Amino acid sequence: MISATHLHAMVIHFPIALLMIGFLSEVTGFVVKKTFFNKTAFYLLILGTFGTIASYLSGDAAGEGMEGGTLGKAIELHESAAVITLWLAIITSILYIVANWFKFLNKWIKIASVVLFASVIGGVSRTAYLGGQLVYQHGAGVELALPDFSEK
Repeated sequence: MISATHLHAMVIHFPIALLMIGFLSEVTGFVVKKTFFNKTAFYLLILGTFGTIASYLSGDAAGEGMEGGTLGKAIELHESAAVITLWLAIITSILYIVANWFKFLNKWIKIASVVLFASVIGGVSRTAYLGGQLVYQHGAGVELALPDFSEK
């Protein structure tokens, strides 16, 4: 059976990769003025946002019952960063959808979009760093499988 902790570990890598590659594609499109890169960035942003929602929900389930102590404080930091990242991704996606739907091609809207997308990447990076600290420094979600020597 797959636990919430395992599900979270499987899901989190998708929005990280989708959003990072999407941002690189957006910056490339902004620099070389090719619409292919901008369209790719748009679709990767939308997919990454859905992945962020799935990651947040699975992480929320995985963190249940781990309150209190040093681990609880680390989980709270990770969760607050995840909430900020989640809302940044949703707001950025909405901005991109509205700009594409109504054909807002204004230079300033494009610059604001790229800056907002950059803030999403900052949020993803911070959330991922704190999640890595949870696993590698605090051992959250790690099960020790020690051999059972009692049966000898």
